[in-house]
Amino acid sequence: EVQLVESGGGLVQAGGSLRLSCAVSGFTFDDYVIGWFRQAPGKEREGVSCITSTYSSTFYANSVKGRFTISSDNATNTWYLQMNSLKPEDTAVYYCAAASLGWCEWDGMDYWGKGTLVNVSS
Repeated sequence: EVQLVESGGGLVQAGGSLRLSCAVSGFTFDDYVIGWFRQAPGKEREGVSCITSTYSSTFYANSVKGRFTISSDNATNTWYLQMNSLKPEDTAVYYCAAASLGWCEWDGMDYWGKGTLVNVSS
């Protein structure tokens, strides 16, 4: 059974930083992608960042480019989202997701975590 568990959310002041973690288990595909998504109150879920297993190619939404960094620790099957220069509009529930794909596709995720709340105060 594939499981994704997010952690690291919390309350932070604008301009601060947080690092989210996504622990993945039961995932045995050779080619896969891990994505980070978020859903703010009253808004649709949006893709934030994605990384491929092949070449570790990374992708970012324009709204977070230059502030967020996605990375992985393959030894522990843990993926991270480092979030710097946080803004109140980054407030959302953040989810990690996975898919047996060779490229990042926001609509192609098969497995989802339950999310972790990030609250950025002004």
